[in-house]
Amino acid sequence: MKVFHLLLLTLALVPGSAAADWPQFRGPNSSGLYTGKPVPTEFGPGKNELWHLDLLPGHSSPCIAGKKMFLTGFDKENKKLEVLCIDLEKGEILWRRGVQVRQLERGHPSFNPASSSPATDGERVVAYFGSYGLLCFSNSGEKLWEIRMPMTRSYAGNATSPIITGDRVILYRGNHVDHFVMAVDKKNGREIWKVPQQEPFASELACTSCPIVRDNQLILHSARSVQALELKTGKLIWGVKCATTATSTPVLWNRQVLVAAWNKMGEPALRPRFPTYQELISKHDQDGDQLISRKEYPRLWIFHRPDGAEAPQNGATLRFESADQNRNGTLEPGEWEVQLKRMAAFRAGYQTHGMLSIPTTNQGWISRDSVTTLAEQGVPEVPSPLAQDDLLYFVKNGGTLTCFDLQRGQQVYRIRTGGRGTHYASPIICNQHLYTFSGEGKVSVIRTGREGKVVARNQLDDRVYASPAVHEGVLYVRTHSRLYAFGNR
Repeated sequence: MKVFHLLLLTLALVPGSAAADWPQFRGPNSSGLYTGKPVPTEFGPGKNELWHLDLLPGHSSPCIAGKKMFLTGFDKENKKLEVLCIDLEKGEILWRRGVQVRQLERGHPSFNPASSSPATDGERVVAYFGSYGLLCFSNSGEKLWEIRMPMTRSYAGNATSPIITGDRVILYRGNHVDHFVMAVDKKNGREIWKVPQQEPFASELACTSCPIVRDNQLILHSARSVQALELKTGKLIWGVKCATTATSTPVLWNRQVLVAAWNKMGEPALRPRFPTYQELISKHDQDGDQLISRKEYPRLWIFHRPDGAEAPQNGATLRFESADQNRNGTLEPGEWEVQLKRMAAFRAGYQTHGMLSIPTTNQGWISRDSVTTLAEQGVPEVPSPLAQDDLLYFVKNGGTLTCFDLQRGQQVYRIRTGGRGTHYASPIICNQHLYTFSGEGKVSVIRTGREGKVVARNQLDDRVYASPAVHEGVLYVRTHSRLYAFGNR
């Protein structure tokens, strides 16, 4: 017994021997699940607020080890990217380490160059910037190593996040410049293995998913596929092709991987109906000449996100020049019929997306028929799903929350949370409450289980794109301008 107590004491004194409390994007293995001291359901500026800290802009999520939090920021004026360490109890910055860049990667108007979340193992913190590469600092702020990489180039912006697992750091990087997944030694940054991805990168791909781990498998939601690689070697164990932009992070349930596979035309709601020529004339022919001029031509969407329409670049329109084949400045019936056939063929090139369930016991590349599609509607574009007590939860733009029974294979409910517009932040579950975060800064709290009851709605004073973190009963929420700590007083 004395030896046992001595062993416990020795472990307690070893720095970093305990697992980090919220070590990466969405916590342990990116599950988004927290169990521990009660977290407030009602909060906001001045309400159950422990402290707040003004910050440089950034969309990265906090990670936590012990009494320290790490996150990143972007100094636009000085073209500087920063890694910050914050004291959890006082809400004060302990240290900050910046890197200067000549050029900043570009992305969607909603993108920020500090969008990738850092990861920690308690002894070190690793951060990634698409404009710079991988950086590693000690808990106290000493730079341990770095890996410079060419600046990424993509439409969305390379908001992928690294993880630390065992003795290695894993990074999945997809963009027009390079496309690979790699493992490096967490102590010195030396490459252990690097696997180029064969899927050609396209502008509509995001590749922002965070890798997760199951036993010896590194599970990757990658460009138009989901893959499992050997952690030790990077060798493919299994993979499946699917219609996805690889935006959200998967979760585990039993021996299944649950993945929100989304693409811009994956369901009817994203493909507005085109009017017939007679409907165009009836509604938009202002001068009565039975033709449609450029001035009369309405906005017609090839694809469009109806929920979250306030976000910039929320879809793609069918241009007048594309339909006016003879370039005479008017649309005629024959031209419109040709254009409708073109659009039907274009849309047919996209597969239906879905919330997928994939067994982790596969070997090699498997057929799409081997994958269970749990839902084809309500699939989130960005927010990652949650799995707790045989129930799967996922929220999409417009605040539509779906609860799915994984054992019975059927939907339990689909409700509106009250959070409107675009949802970029991923939801989390704290004990028996689920928290969703709209881009406009509304946080809805729903009791988990089959009832689907919204118990609170909280409004913050700025937009929220970053996913939150939880530690010791305190909820940490990053807005565009501040970091808040909310706890029960």
